Amino acid sequence: MSLLDRTRAGFAAAFGTEPEGVVFAPGRVNLIGEHVDYNDGLVLPMPISVGTAVAWSHAPGDGIEAVALNLDGARDIFKPNEVQPHSPADWRSYLRGMAVILAERGIRPGGLRLAISGSIPRGAGLSSSASLCVALCRALIAADRTEPLSPRDIALAAQRAEHEWAGVKCGIMDQMAIAAGEPGHALLLDCRDLAIQHVRLPAKWAVVIVQSGVSRGLVDGHYNARRRECEAAAKALQVASLRDASIAMIAAAQFPDPVARRARHVVSEIERTRTAVAAIKAGALVTLGMVLRASHASLRDDFEVSVPAVDQLVDLMNAAIGPRGGARMTGGGFGGAVTAVLERAAVPTLRAALEQNFSAPDGSPLNLMIEGNGASPGCNL
Repeated sequence: MSLLDRTRAGFAAAFGTEPEGVVFAPGRVNLIGEHVDYNDGLVLPMPISVGTAVAWSHAPGDGIEAVALNLDGARDIFKPNEVQPHSPADWRSYLRGMAVILAERGIRPGGLRLAISGSIPRGAGLSSSASLCVALCRALIAADRTEPLSPRDIALAAQRAEHEWAGVKCGIMDQMAIAAGEPGHALLLDCRDLAIQHVRLPAKWAVVIVQSGVSRGLVDGHYNARRRECEAAAKALQVASLRDASIAMIAAAQFPDPVARRARHVVSEIERTRTAVAAIKAGALVTLGMVLRASHASLRDDFEVSVPAVDQLVDLMNAAIGPRGGARMTGGGFGGAVTAVLERAAVPTLRAALEQNFSAPDGSPLNLMIEGNGASPGCNL
């Protein structure tokens, strides 16, 4: 049964009636450009086939009743004009935030029943929170029968929900990739002006996502601390953001540790993103692989957002892939998924190496997804 069918059935079971509609928003994997979105940098994410579905129907009154099908049927009931952020932050925080934010734009968020379900593994670094926010936005717009918002406006509304209602000072990459991305394409996003370019992946390449078995979180302070360190570096350099800095400027500034390393990662990662786009357009898989490996090393050593279990998985995958491609951690860090780009024909070899040599720290079975242009999307092996 597909995610949409499961969500539709879950709505019927929870509320005793069929929904009027079901919407979907994908997750995303970031090929390169990590922790540069909130520094006005360049990023290269792509939407993936797993994501979040929301079934909706009108209901009497002006309140919202929602059920989280993946969370044992947990419910939230509130009136958007009276609600406060949920504490501690969880799925209800995003739901309430999106309802209030859309109400400010004249979209009537009340008088609704919602059933929410997702296929993104929690804590995997594939942006389940942004997927949830975009899916909720699409459901509330569909229920109001109003004109759709632009992908940019949807992304900005979803980012506000993260900032103001969940306490995560994230950049705009995840929301834009989910709201504006196209299947089979990476999305080159300029996080300064939100200009986008769809970069088609060669049909003979595959994007492979492997769960490390280490769940991660962002609201534990690590993410916000890295952002503060980057902002401190930009302020000291007297630039609007690290997008305007250079390696030479960072070296001359003689920042204390770890600020210098944080800034060095951001500046070098933006340049690696440019190189990656050129490599994809040229079909230069060897070059792309080298850039992906360098990105992981920078995230591990300069930005310090990887963990040993993820490093070991990256090393195992890179050894199995060889020079034609590469692997790196993806997402905010501290666990989650590893992504790789390689020839589609080489995927069985990579899978065999993982089946023989990889053991997830949490004891979970190997979870490998294949995405890309021409692949069988969302294939869990």
